[in-house]
Amino acid sequence: MFIGEYQHSIDTKKRLAVPSKFRGELGNRVVITRGLDKCLFLYPLRTWEKLAEKFGAMPMGESGTRSFVRLMLAGATDVEIDKQGRILIPDYLKEYAGLKKDVSVAGLYNRLEIWDEKRWTQYKSKAEKNTDSIAEQLGKLGVY
Repeated sequence: MFIGEYQHSIDTKKRLAVPSKFRGELGNRVVITRGLDKCLFLYPLRTWEKLAEKFGAMPMGESGTRSFVRLMLAGATDVEIDKQGRILIPDYLKEYAGLKKDVSVAGLYNRLEIWDEKRWTQYKSKAEKNTDSIAEQLGKLGVY
């Protein structure tokens, strides 16, 4: 399980050090793809395979479903975690998420999210202002 929030930097060779706390559970290869809200999703390979299977089974008759599946699957790439615990983030994914140098890596149960640090700070600030209404919605769903 991935939880927590970490600040890291992308080096000049476009590599990002994965927080050491997560490396054991991730294994040597991971899948990185476009995420929601202009971040990147990083999955352990075994988790991605299950998710990709669900994407592949989605009905293709709806244009919104097709678009989402295309973005997630076509945008995905598998990358190796090197011996220093770094991954190489492809240019098209860096561009999508607006990643420059400083990034935040957030653990979200079955995946990691990689955010531009400024965008993450803005997102958190906005979400924190809405915690009451979010809690009420979760309560209606029986989650909280």
